[in-house]
Amino acid sequence: MYDKENFDRESDELFEHHRISVDPGQQPVRIDKFLFDRLQNVSRSKLQGAIKLGFVQVNDQQVKPNYKVRPRDEIVISLPEPPRDDEVVPEDIPLDIVYEDDYLLVVNKPAGMVVHPAYQNWTGTLVNALAYHFEHLPEMKDNKGRPGLVHRIDKDTSGLLVIAKTEEAMTGLAKQFFDHTIERTYVALVWGEPKEPKGTIDVPVGRSPKDRRITIAFPERDGGRHAVTHYEVIKSLRYVSLVKCNLETGRTHQIRAHMKYLGHPLFGDAMYGGDKILKGTQFSKYKSFVVNCMKIMPRQALHAKSLGFVHPVMKKELFFDSELPADFKEALEKWEGYVKYN
Repeated sequence: MYDKENFDRESDELFEHHRISVDPGQQPVRIDKFLFDRLQNVSRSKLQGAIKLGFVQVNDQQVKPNYKVRPRDEIVISLPEPPRDDEVVPEDIPLDIVYEDDYLLVVNKPAGMVVHPAYQNWTGTLVNALAYHFEHLPEMKDNKGRPGLVHRIDKDTSGLLVIAKTEEAMTGLAKQFFDHTIERTYVALVWGEPKEPKGTIDVPVGRSPKDRRITIAFPERDGGRHAVTHYEVIKSLRYVSLVKCNLETGRTHQIRAHMKYLGHPLFGDAMYGGDKILKGTQFSKYKSFVVNCMKIMPRQALHAKSLGFVHPVMKKELFFDSELPADFKEALEKWEGYVKYN
């Protein structure tokens, strides 16, 4: 996006950068706010400038910044510069394939691997690996440059992902995600012990106006998007807890934002404050122990452990489970030992 100064230059041609199909259940909201919640690295003032200068169209018509987005609107953002090439460069990166047939595959993504090419991560991603190992993977309508993907997990979250190999599989899987019928279970190590050992967090989440990298909760329901996380404490370890989370919706950083809202950020999650000692003393022995655990697992303690869905072609129920990765398992064992002997 450009600032207001750059918007003023004339151009004979505009290039489509983003095309967004609005959900059928979307509530009325100003278009500048709607786009601000969905586009990374773009300020609201830049979006307003783009809208005023006609770079944003809804249903092939120019609109004003106060236009209220409606269900099934087609929003197109076009700019004078061509977007980055959507072509994905195949890279010979090993894949941990848990299951594969003619229509789909399930992979176990390691922590540290970005799912698809994006700003500052154009190579070394899961999609680059998929492009090398598989030809002609389908793409969703609004997912150019992301062949095979119907969902994603964060760079430093490990775990299971389902990949579509055919158009039919992609359509069927996408509908299950849209209908929230996919069973997704995550395991997280969080600071502290939740008061309620089992519960549901039904609080909208959205990008923070102060830091767009971060997702925050909107408990007053004055912003964000509908988000529901069901959680259950598996093991209490005095200072931390092992928690199972089932996603009903799949918003960006949903578990990380919801657990912080609950007062229990994920252990080691620097972006959400979990890389600080939030429970226990500041004595040197304990502090050294916590620092050592974070060196063992220098990321948020979150793993996409299981995945269940109906095969979109064969119509049979599939369920996949995975072991905790080595870093998560070692850090958990360290905590179990510390609590036992201290």
